[in-house]
Amino acid sequence: MTSLPSGRRAARGPLSAAASRRVERPAPLRQAVYDALLELIVNRTLAPGQHLVEAELAEYLGVSRQPVREALQRLQTDGWVDLRPAQGAFVHTPTEEEADQLLAVRSVLETYSAKLAAEHATASDVKQLKKLQKAGEDALAAADVERLVEANANLHAAVAAIGRNKVLSEMIGLVDRRVRWYYTPIARPRSRDSWNEHAELISAIADGDGERAGEVMHRHAEQTRQTYHDRKTTDSK
Repeated sequence: MTSLPSGRRAARGPLSAAASRRVERPAPLRQAVYDALLELIVNRTLAPGQHLVEAELAEYLGVSRQPVREALQRLQTDGWVDLRPAQGAFVHTPTEEEADQLLAVRSVLETYSAKLAAEHATASDVKQLKKLQKAGEDALAAADVERLVEANANLHAAVAAIGRNKVLSEMIGLVDRRVRWYYTPIARPRSRDSWNEHAELISAIADGDGERAGEVMHRHAEQTRQTYHDRKTTDSK
């Protein structure tokens, strides 16, 4: 196992403490390094505002510095990293406006997605949703934030897929990683309420009630948005 030097910046602690995550070589190396770094940002192993040192990231991933440098440049283009002159690369810290806009778009997309899911769901689809709900409740009981975030993403993706609208599913997929990024710090405070809302949503889908499913999903998405806003307000005090 390769660990990063603990040295100069305490902010790098989460990455230093984590097990090294060697990239899979069968994929094109540039893409593999980009995906690996992006996942470290999304799951907050690399926290917002954290300084990103090429040599340390290269050692952690088991690659040379060149693909890391290229990945950081691409991550800047995609809005995940800030490159500051004479300072280096830093994980982007989302503004309140950025988060609010993205979560608002998510609310619109997923409200419609829930309506479609209720119109198209089969008995097998509902069974799968209940299985995903159980996975979330198990993660909640274990107080496992990483599993909670994964279970939440899986359930929402399943609802989108059940709606049988490929374009809508693709649009939801485009915002999924940022939703997970914003959701991670509020997964615990949202926990029980969120999974109660999921259960209510599954019930509406099982009943084929599109209007109710849409209403539940809209309320669910807006509550997540409000919780994120409340957290940022509390942190700024």
